[in-house]
Amino acid sequence: MTYDLITMGRVSVDVYPREIGVPLEEVETFGKYLGGSPTNVAVAAARHGRRTAVITRTGDDPFGRFVHRALRGYGVDDRFVTSVPGLPTPLAFCEIFPPDDFPLYFYRYPKAPDLEISPGELDLEAIGAARVMWATVTGLSRKPSREATLTALAAARGRTVLDLDWRPMLWTDPDEARPLVRAALAHAAVAVGNIDECEIATGERDPLRAARALLAHGPDLAVVKRGPAGTLAATADEVVELPPVPVEVVNGLGAGDAFGGALCHGLLAGWELQQVIAFAGAAGALVASRLACADAMPTEDEVDALLKEAR
Repeated sequence: MTYDLITMGRVSVDVYPREIGVPLEEVETFGKYLGGSPTNVAVAAARHGRRTAVITRTGDDPFGRFVHRALRGYGVDDRFVTSVPGLPTPLAFCEIFPPDDFPLYFYRYPKAPDLEISPGELDLEAIGAARVMWATVTGLSRKPSREATLTALAAARGRTVLDLDWRPMLWTDPDEARPLVRAALAHAAVAVGNIDECEIATGERDPLRAARALLAHGPDLAVVKRGPAGTLAATADEVVELPPVPVEVVNGLGAGDAFGGALCHGLLAGWELQQVIAFAGAAGALVASRLACADAMPTEDEVDALLKEAR
């Protein structure tokens, strides 16, 4: 089987409050959702009709079984999801204070099983055949996932995307991350990140300078997500800057993953860069207007409707 998109890395079960504007210690009702950024990206692309799979690992526990069931329910192939006895499936909790405060709490102890992906268990034939391979900086934070991530990026023959996905609680120091990020960028055709993540990779916070610095490390497309300031995307010959699509924000945590899945969909479709970024931005805006992450990923028709409404 040839996949449009294979993503690799973090998975979790998101336990999100159903009560908005309430501190976690006072929340009484929660919803349970599939989570983890690259996992959500695979779901997002599947909602646009793409054939997707995710490479990750869970605990050998009920939450791990939930991950498999949820992936299959979203149309994402779970054949590359394996369990690690003795390590629990990660949980993630958040607080929801719209429009821009969403504290996130990871429970990935003593070690997340998705960091136990090893190079030897990778299906390099499937990775090589995939039209897009998506990997994350989180996957570089620990061994053996670090070597597996670099191996997968090097094996991919389709378009490779590196999500800069910086989570400071998973690293000792930014200086530890920077050389590893740059090693991964050398294998990436596309780099995607927010301002903080771009600074980790390049030392630059200005969006255009950061994009150009990313391009200098190997990618042919750099995408800088600027939150309420919109998105800047750059190639060697083109710069696209677009404002955000206005929505009433409920929970911004899944917006970047919706953006990523939509970005892959647009790249696979061969759209012009401006169309790709406009579509991805609208997909992210839709998820920001909803409570969940994976459950909230929009269809192409929903994104097109929002873009039409915003014109």
